[in-house]
Amino acid sequence: MIEEAAEGEAYERELRVARELARAAGAAALQFYGGPLHIEHKGEVDEPVTQADHAANDLIVRGLREAFPDDGLLSEETVDTARRLTKRRVWMVDPLDGTKGFIDGDGDFSVHIGLAVEGASALGVVYQPVTDVLYWGADERGAWVVRPEVGAERLRVSDEVEPARMRLAASRSHRGPRMEQVVKYLGLRDEVRRGSVGIKVGLIVERQCDLYVHLSPRTKQWDTCAPEAILREAGGKFTDLFGFPLNYNSLDVCNRNGIAASNGVAHSMIVGRLAPLLAEFGRARV
Repeated sequence: MIEEAAEGEAYERELRVARELARAAGAAALQFYGGPLHIEHKGEVDEPVTQADHAANDLIVRGLREAFPDDGLLSEETVDTARRLTKRRVWMVDPLDGTKGFIDGDGDFSVHIGLAVEGASALGVVYQPVTDVLYWGADERGAWVVRPEVGAERLRVSDEVEPARMRLAASRSHRGPRMEQVVKYLGLRDEVRRGSVGIKVGLIVERQCDLYVHLSPRTKQWDTCAPEAILREAGGKFTDLFGFPLNYNSLDVCNRNGIAASNGVAHSMIVGRLAPLLAEFGRARV
């Protein structure tokens, strides 16, 4: 118990810095929102990047390096190096998760700052600049949401286990025939379509949804580290599609086995029902 208390106290500074940087990065990004954007494209799937991504990234990376110079860092918009692989603590940053939503002006984007300790998600901050809503969670600290003029409210997921009554947090894009099969096979009747992993996990921790399934192997560690910590501390569960924990600070930054996030109590059932479909799709855990 003494060690747990000490760890919790240690996260006090990490949380304060991460929350401040997330808000500052969100404000920096909003300076470009709705205005002319210089859009670049990167990666095999032609992901867009704007000057807002770079501005938010530079602010966060600079702040984390100043505050925690001994920690490793992995950020979507910063050149990766092998240095982080030698570190016990590594910050996982997505300065603008949901760049397509930023470009489209639909408000579906968020700032992610997560901390992985020995390969496991330990702390997370997710900030939605347009609505000024901030989620945070850390080991032994619970999960919280802070809204304008309301203050902090503790978060707790739902206890729904009946698929027909569960609501799916679904992606605005990335919807293919296999995902349609999943929805039908699980017997899900209702869903909310939003962008950004952090926003969809926010729906789960606020009991507006009960689960989120992403079949693609293309989400990255910076997409999931912060949301996972928040969901776990709210009582939920975040794994790959096969029910195994996500591992952070590996050489390959992709979540190759997809992701499944839920209210926790329904997680084993969901993973079990996904198994025959994954086999039908030819998906095997890598």
